[in-house]
Amino acid sequence: MTGRERIEARIHHQPVDHLPFMPITMMFAADLAGVRYRDYAADHRVLAQAQLQTAERFGFDYVSVISDPAREASDLGGMVEWYDHQPPAIVESAALLSEKSALASLRLPAMEAPGRMRDRIEGVGALARAVGSEKIVEGWVEGPCALAADLRGVNTLMLDFYDDEAFVTELFEFVVAMEIAFAAEQVKAGATLIGVGDAAASLVGPKFYSRFVLPFEQKLVAGIQALGVPVRLHICGNTRKILGGMGTTGAEVVDLDFLSPLGEGRAAMGPEQVLLGNIDPVRALRDGTPASVEAAVASCHAEAGTHYIVGAGCEVTRGTPHENVEAMRRYAREHN
Repeated sequence: MTGRERIEARIHHQPVDHLPFMPITMMFAADLAGVRYRDYAADHRVLAQAQLQTAERFGFDYVSVISDPAREASDLGGMVEWYDHQPPAIVESAALLSEKSALASLRLPAMEAPGRMRDRIEGVGALARAVGSEKIVEGWVEGPCALAADLRGVNTLMLDFYDDEAFVTELFEFVVAMEIAFAAEQVKAGATLIGVGDAAASLVGPKFYSRFVLPFEQKLVAGIQALGVPVRLHICGNTRKILGGMGTTGAEVVDLDFLSPLGEGRAAMGPEQVLLGNIDPVRALRDGTPASVEAAVASCHAEAGTHYIVGAGCEVTRGTPHENVEAMRRYAREHN
């Protein structure tokens, strides 16, 4: 099977020759390629080459354009700070929507124009041309809570949940419409799966998650699926209190960070949900040995059961020994 066939078969609950292998790599990939992370995040040609080199070196079943969460906010006019060897970051003290009234003047970016969103779209195209049908090409968009937090400021958004339900609803509607449009351009460029990163959702308790975040995650997932591609939901952090809701987003694949045990995810989401993850990227993967890494993946596999994809709890961190990533690959190739 090709990597693409393997992932698609797993998503559709069909037989696979061995477990799919889909770890997130960003700074790890840039370091492997010997490039500054600033260049990786700013130039799709650098990102694509690093992703291709990493996927080939470690036998990944996919390549991805994920780099940082600041692309959409940047094109909307948000202030972004750049670093040579770290991901660019939103300047929260200068949040674009520090005044709620500014939302009324926001317009969807012109995605054919030069910008960071266009650069990601071009990255998808470069990867699609390079891998053809051999691997999944993963596009990426921010989830409703994540982008809303980037635009409003995460602390201010949390207060908005209490103070102004109508504003939160309006903001989330804008975000979802923009991200579906962004996903559509990536699919046109060749994406065969779209990842949704909604990190800020892990900061929301189950009551507000169910009331505010989940309906818009469901709307975003459905909108992307209507484009003809599956969805991978990734929420960083401790999501133990919202696992049941995450299992109702409709996403074909749900990533769990290492703080949320796969056994709990399986119990909350039921037997059919495809789960990905979730060994500790630092203590287990970076600081472990090949033998301990294989044991950690085996434990995850046992908790997740049949519908499982091998990966770390979050990004494979900078400085992870290559032999430890190879140990993850070895487990994937030897098990079903």
